[in-house]
Amino acid sequence: MTFDDLAGAPYNLDAYDIQWVREILAGLSEDDRLSQLFNLVLFGNDPVEIDRIMRFRPGSITRFGGADAETERALVARLNAALPVPLLVSADLEGSRLSLADAAEMPNPLGLAALDDVQATEEVSRIMAQEARAAGINWSFTPVLDINAVFRSPIVATRGFGSDVATIERHAIRQMEVFQRHGVASAVKHWPGEGFDDRDQHLVTTINPLDLKSWEDSFGRLYRRAIDAGVLSVMSAHIAFPAFVRSLVDDAGQEAFRPASINRLLNEELLRKRLGFNGVIVSDATPMAGLGSWSKRSEHLPEIIASGCDVILFSDDWEADVAYLKAALADGRLTAARIEAALIRQLGLKAALGLHKQQAVPTVDRAGNAAFAQSVAHRIPTLVKDVRDTLPLKLQQHRRILVFSGDIVIPFLRQPLQFALPEMLRQEGFEVTVHAPDSDLDARDFDLVLYLLGDETLLTRGRVFLDWLKLTGSFGEAMRRHWHEVPTAMISFGYPYLLYDAPQVPTYINAYSTTETMQRAVVDALLGRVAWNRNNPVDPFCGLDDARF
Repeated sequence: MTFDDLAGAPYNLDAYDIQWVREILAGLSEDDRLSQLFNLVLFGNDPVEIDRIMRFRPGSITRFGGADAETERALVARLNAALPVPLLVSADLEGSRLSLADAAEMPNPLGLAALDDVQATEEVSRIMAQEARAAGINWSFTPVLDINAVFRSPIVATRGFGSDVATIERHAIRQMEVFQRHGVASAVKHWPGEGFDDRDQHLVTTINPLDLKSWEDSFGRLYRRAIDAGVLSVMSAHIAFPAFVRSLVDDAGQEAFRPASINRLLNEELLRKRLGFNGVIVSDATPMAGLGSWSKRSEHLPEIIASGCDVILFSDDWEADVAYLKAALADGRLTAARIEAALIRQLGLKAALGLHKQQAVPTVDRAGNAAFAQSVAHRIPTLVKDVRDTLPLKLQQHRRILVFSGDIVIPFLRQPLQFALPEMLRQEGFEVTVHAPDSDLDARDFDLVLYLLGDETLLTRGRVFLDWLKLTGSFGEAMRRHWHEVPTAMISFGYPYLLYDAPQVPTYINAYSTTETMQRAVVDALLGRVAWNRNNPVDPFCGLDDARF
């Protein structure tokens, strides 16, 4: 990697921009060169953490739990004033519960795939980018290019654009293009491709099991398309691709299962040389067990950079991590030339985003954005089946409703959130009772049984399934199925495959997202005010013929 390479794709820098990269790099101390390799997570606005960032002087940060846009911008400005290089400020712009604070509640990727309206995806992406830039964010670890191929995958599900490669290509590439057009660099993920392993790389190194031809026809197609469209970065994940390693290394043994994040063959040979990607490669989060289960941190941390990544994502102990890099430099496992190449790419990305120049703050129409979010949400809830014609609900026929609620499960929060939907129905005149574990209610005393599930399959879930015991609160109730005596509907506001655990439920709806905007859209559809979507972006029947009836 040379400075001259920055004139080409995906950076496309002019002479002034390249000179800025040269001058900044030349002015970095040896310690700064190492700290610039890190992206540190910054939760909230803790002064201790902010001071830590300033002392460490990283090249980028990731924001979680931010405040309103004005406060966020002020924080970023304060950090940039104290640091030697403008920060890349990253987030996961995936919509739904990963929306920014004070931002419109946009659908997640699976909801957009269900709608399958590229113009809607474009406008959602424009609004998300606009709101992100207004909050000081300039880098998103999205869109997801993973393929929802196996229904038990807990990590893809609602985060990806479904199971059809052409649908993923239409929507993910458009989102990437819109993000970057509006000043937010995209990092497509998870290289070299997730969705054919039903495990979660937060917990274990997952495996892409495809042969080379199948990979080229699916993930190869998607990543080549993203590269051709000018994507600025790729996230290299803790995913192995044994078929490619074995094609180059006879008797590869365990090395065939080395995660991409520390796999030079996958990053340098496949992604850079064969696919022609010259942008920034960022590792997936380094505290994840998909990396930690492979080797100890003192070994794999230097390997991240040595194997082709340009950014190390997250550090719980930056003093120790820098010491690991210095030790690797001393014994030759890591070279100064490789670090310099990584920094040239990082600085090139910053110049491509114009971070070295004065930038205008986007004007955000919050009322208009919220209105659009509501309008697009009303087109997404998918009626998978209603074999007994229970819908639409009628007050005179379904007045007394018994709700079994699985609550809204968010891995970032210690306690689940409560659904707003029961109160929404009460406001419509229905008498809604939420089942409690210690209650002795008889479902036959009600006119409708409604199951509400809120698992959006985000991070460290291991498995997502319909936990009947937790849902109902008792051994006996877990085995009862009320739909033979009482009209019954099940609504998943996340994981779209719950029919696997309840194939005979007569009415089943996928809504994909747990936001209150989506809950309101479902209520309006339940009452017949808007039409149901009938497009399934995945197979909600999980290959079970009986689930259709």
